[in-house]
This record gives sequence, structure tokens and C-alpha cells, in this order.
Amino acid sequence: MNKHTLFICTTCASVWQNGNRIGESGGQQLLQQLQELAQTWELQHKFSIQAVECMSACNRACVIAFAGEGKLTYLFGDLPKEGSAPAILECATQYYTKSDGSLPWSERPEPLKKSILAKIPPLNIAASSNKN
Repeated sequence: MNKHTLFICTTCASVWQNGNRIGESGGQQLLQQLQELAQTWELQHKFSIQAVECMSACNRACVIAFAGEGKLTYLFGDLPKEGSAPAILECATQYYTKSDGSLPWSERPEPLKKSILAKIPPLNIAASSNKN
């Protein structure tokens, strides 16, 4: 099975003072919740959870993305740092089971229905390898 990754922005929902981050960001809190929940997740060894310093969607914090080889990539924002983790892993499971990664609006958990920022087509691996 192809590799799958859940990216979490750890800069999201930060408090800044004099150019320095104060305390723990909302993104870091969300990451910790996801890592804790993933310990009993059936896909814990098939879907990596990766921290990202910044995903450049600061006005839409907290931000996560699902990516998989040969699949659509989804970027979600405006996720509350509290209570989103179970819905994110549920949606990640849906993403994993779809051969193209499609996540129809009606099938997504509630917190991820209105929070989509981007749906990016997969790289065409055959076409890109022919251009060398």
C-alpha cells in the first residue's frame, strides 16, 4: 500500500510577543492529541503523522493536510484545537481506504465539512517520469 501522511501545522494558533512565540501553540496541542489518539488507531503504522513548522495558512488556524502517493491532497483549516483530533483520524481513515483519496463533502466528519482550503490533484507519476 502507498505511503500516507497527515501533516499538522505546529505554528498554528500561536501567541506572539516581541517576535517570539509564547507557550505552546494550538497546532502543537492538536499534534499531541493526534499522536495520543493514534496509539490505538488501526492505521497507526500505515499513516504517518508529521509536524510541519508552517503551512502558510495562518489566518485559517489550525491547519492539517492529508497526502498519499497517487492520491488527491487535501488541506483543511479553521479546525478547533480542542475536539478535532477524533474527526481528523476518522477522515484520515476514509482517505486511506479510497484509491484516489477522494473525500466527498457528505462523507466527511462534521468538523472537516466546512474547513476545506484546497483539494490538490495527484502528481501524474508516469507523465513526470517521461519528461527527463
